[in-house]
Amino acid sequence: MNILRHRRTGLSALVLLLATAGCSSADDSASVAVPSPGAKATELCQDLDKALPRKLDGLVREDPEPRSALTAAWGGSAIILRCGVPRPAEMLDPKASTSEVNGVAWLVQEQDDGGYVFTTGLRQAYVEVRFSKEQAATGAGPLVDFAAPVKKTIPEGIAD
Repeated sequence: MNILRHRRTGLSALVLLLATAGCSSADDSASVAVPSPGAKATELCQDLDKALPRKLDGLVREDPEPRSALTAAWGGSAIILRCGVPRPAEMLDPKASTSEVNGVAWLVQEQDDGGYVFTTGLRQAYVEVRFSKEQAATGAGPLVDFAAPVKKTIPEGIAD
C-alpha cells in the first residue's frame, strides 16, 4: 500500500496550509508523554536526539519534562518532538494529507486547537513533531531543519 499516494511535494503547499492556522497566545510550559518504543527504535531515537539542532526557527531547545532522549522541545511548547511513537492510524488512509520535505515524508494532521502534528513515514522509527497554533502560523521552516538529522539517524524502511 502506498501511504504517500497523495503526497504533496512542495514545501510551499505546506507553508500555505500552515499559514491558515492563525495566532493567539501559547502556553510555554512543555510536558509530554515519553514514548516507549522497542530497543531498535529507542537506539535510533537516541542517535536522533544527539543530532537535533540547539536552535530551531529562532527558538532555543528547552527539553520537556520528564527529560528523555526520546523527546525534545523548542520555545517551550511551540515545537515538540517525540521519537518512537506508534504509527498513526491515519497513515494507512490513502486520503491522508502528506508532504515530503527535503527527502523526508510527513503525515500532516491538523489538531482541534489549530496546531499541527507531523509524523515521519517510511522510516524505521516514527518521529512526531507538534507545532503549536502560533508556531504553525509562522510556517513549516522547522521541517526543513529536521530533514538532515532524521535522514542521518533514522534509516528508511518500515517501523515495527
